[in-house]
Amino acid sequence: MSDLISPKVGLAVLHLFCKTNPQNDEQPLTNINKEAIKEVAKKIVEQGDQLVTAAVLGHKADIAFMLLGEDLWRLRDAQTALAQTGLEIVDSYVSLTEISEYAEGIPEQMRNSRLYPELPPPDKPAFCFYPMSKRRNEQANWFTLPFEERLELMHEHGASGRTFAGRVLQVVTGSTGVDDFEWGVTLFAQHPDDLKEVVYTMRYDKASAIYAEFGPFYTGIVDELEVVLEHLDI
Repeated sequence: MSDLISPKVGLAVLHLFCKTNPQNDEQPLTNINKEAIKEVAKKIVEQGDQLVTAAVLGHKADIAFMLLGEDLWRLRDAQTALAQTGLEIVDSYVSLTEISEYAEGIPEQMRNSRLYPELPPPDKPAFCFYPMSKRRNEQANWFTLPFEERLELMHEHGASGRTFAGRVLQVVTGSTGVDDFEWGVTLFAQHPDDLKEVVYTMRYDKASAIYAEFGPFYTGIVDELEVVLEHLDI
């Protein structure tokens, strides 16, 4: 058994987006092993990691897995096991839970909820994930702003997000140095239009309107794995 590869604080987070059929038309249709998928999910939970499953809408993927755990090896083994079930992993994202430099001094309970979230939240089946970075070009370079100005802009941004408390849970994880963007944003909401409204509202904040770059969006419906597989006709 390899030694644990763990963050000093917080959890490692792995998003996997899968299709039930291969993209290559020359390949035969993949045989999906439903029972194997369920066994992988059972092992993930039994070893103490968290698993969120969602049916994805649109052409980008069919099913999303969000895994949170202390050990990168366990997440890697779960990825291998899911790929061996016949699912095709078409996209992924790696990140870490974190406390932002703009949120130092927050209450201990809030700190723990960000470093060690318990997912999925109840009564919030609408799901969305997207990566984002702060812009760095000649006209707008976030990283050349003084810290005090960045702090003020992020406080404004945070205030906008807090107006959706109870309707939307925002899980922002850090990915600088571990994936293509600087953050991964996972949203859980009561209704799909809550997802649209929170992103639309927060894009007007200066921190976002001037300095944000967004990656692809994945939208879906969170449910128990058995329910998701049934709706995918697996």
